[in-house]
Formats: sequence, C-alpha cells, structure tokens
Amino acid sequence: MSDKRVKDQSFVQRALHRPEMGAFCGTVLVLIFFFLIASDNGMFQPDGIRNWSIVAAQFAIIASGACLLMIAGEFDLSIGSMIGFSGMVLAIGSIHFGLPVWLSIIIAFILSVLLGAVNGFLVIKTKLPSFIVTLAFLYILRGLTIFMSITTTQKTILSGMRPLAKDDWLAPFFGGEVLTGVFVWMGNQGWIEVFSRGKFEGQPVVSGIPMLIVWAIGLIIFGQWLLTKTKFGNWIFAAGGDEHAAAYAGIPVNRVKILMFMFTAFCACVFAMCQVTEFGSAGADRGLLKEFEAIICVVIGGALLTGGYGSVIGAGLGAIMFGVVQQGLFFSGAESSLFRVFLGGLLLVAVIINTYIRRAVIGAGD
Repeated sequence: MSDKRVKDQSFVQRALHRPEMGAFCGTVLVLIFFFLIASDNGMFQPDGIRNWSIVAAQFAIIASGACLLMIAGEFDLSIGSMIGFSGMVLAIGSIHFGLPVWLSIIIAFILSVLLGAVNGFLVIKTKLPSFIVTLAFLYILRGLTIFMSITTTQKTILSGMRPLAKDDWLAPFFGGEVLTGVFVWMGNQGWIEVFSRGKFEGQPVVSGIPMLIVWAIGLIIFGQWLLTKTKFGNWIFAAGGDEHAAAYAGIPVNRVKILMFMFTAFCACVFAMCQVTEFGSAGADRGLLKEFEAIICVVIGGALLTGGYGSVIGAGLGAIMFGVVQQGLFFSGAESSLFRVFLGGLLLVAVIINTYIRRAVIGAGD
C-alpha cells in the first residue's frame, strides 16, 4: 500500500527531501555567475574546464570518504595528514630506497588503511568523540611524517617521482590520462584548440582526461551506490541516525564505523597517489586543511553534522562548486584569498539552511 503522505507532497517538498538539492542549486548558480564574469578569460574553454575540474576532483575524492563517514555519525580530522603521510611513503620507498613504484603504492595503501582502522578502533574502544581522537591523530601523523622524512632523507620535500612512474605499470592508474586518442581526433577535426608552435605543435591543448578525475567520478558512483542500493548502506544510515537502536536491531555498528574510517583513509591515499605521480614530488606538509575542505563539501552537499543523513552525489556537487569558485577567482582576476572567505561563509550558510529545511520537512511530514 502506498503512503498517502508521499502522494500529497508537492514537488518542492519532495525536492527538499533530496539532500543534494541545495548543492545542485548552488553549483548551477556558481557556474552561471562565473560564466558571466570569467568566460571571456578562457575559464570555459577546454583547458580552463580541465583546470577547475582537476581542482574539483581533488575535493571530490576526499569528500567521498568523508561523506560516508559523516553519515555513519563520525568525523575524521586526520585526512590531510593522511595525504601527506601516504605521499611520503610512496616517495621515500621509490626515490630513496629504490623500490618499484607499484610496490611503494601498495605499501602506502596498506599502511593508510591500517591507520584508518586504528582511528576507528580507538574511537570505538575509548568511546571518545571522533572529533577529539582524529584531531589528536592529525598532529601525531603529521609529526610522524615529518620525522620519517627527515630521519631517512634529511628532506621534507622529495622530487624525482615522474621518471620513475613513467615506466611503472601501476602508476598510470593514478597519474595518467584516458581517452587521449579521442582528444587527438577532436583536435584534428578542429573541435578543440591545438598548439600552434613549439615541440607540441599540432597536439591538442587538452590531451586527455586525468586519472584524478576518473577516480573522483568512480568513487562518487561507488559511494552513492553503496549508500542507496545495498544493505550496508542502510547500516551506514542507521549507525549515524541512532547507533544504540541500530545495535539493538542487530546491525554491526562498530564494524560499519571502522570500515568507514578505513574507506576515508583509502580515499586520502588515492588523492596522494594521484598528486605524487602526476606532479612528481611529495611533501611532508601536503594535505594541509584538506580535512576541513572535505567536511565543508559534505555539509554543502546536504549531510547533517549529527549523522544519519546525506548524499555522496551532494558531496561531489559541493566539490564542483569549490573547484569552480577557486579557479573562477583566478580567471576573473580576484584576490585568491577570497576563496577561504567563500568557504567559511558557505559553510555557515549551509549549516543554517540545512537545519532550517530539515525542521521544515519534518514538520510538514507530521
């Protein structure tokens, strides 16, 4: 039997039930705004689109993990430190110790996921808020990364990864490009701009889609599928909505939360692997403030800070919004520091609007 209350709801009420609706509207408005003020400077030319898409993809990768974890009712403030740590593991292993790049990548993933499990285990066993546990881990892991780097290489920045990754079989999955032939063909057809001089003469300005973007799309699709199409997704919502009721119902709440901490660490490691293999260097201070940017993307995407509600697609839209704004300020000639002002202001507005809308929807449902 269908629920009469659902039939009686207006289109607006049904739309408000979608957690990503606010992020969708915000993304459209941001795109329109910068199209009007920055399109003449090339922001929406193929190379401009590639630039802000890469920035958005960086946000989206870490936001995918942070979103599922927040829906499960927890936070991870060590995401940024995990990026720096896993990137240095890759660089130290391959550049300093001479390990194959593929082996260093696998080691980085194993260590990152294990540290994510430690984070989750500490939160479960100590019963402390994950905010406190992961804040402590933020400093511990950052200090450990700097110590590890200095004691092994006497440096905090390691370069020289690009030639090593060039001949590796696994590195292109993080630092390569796809559909390069398609872009060459489009350049030959005159559909996209090509270089007119130099050693790249005749080659398209945009040579392909970076793997960073492919990973971002893949993680968003996987996260949304997991959340909305599987039993485990129901467990995530239940764990964040009321963990005691979920435990009484037989849901393995502790296992769900630990796995979400591990997935968040996995996403941070993906970000680091893409960054190091693409740009050829790693730094112990990489990932600074990324944990907060990921959380902002998730909140903009419609997730509640209290858990139990959210959308990975919404987090992805929040990431697109940030990528467009960051690059839009550059293309429009505005001061880049305004990006931080935008982040803080948008976070405050999003929390207020999300809280108001949720109350209004709940009241309408009653």
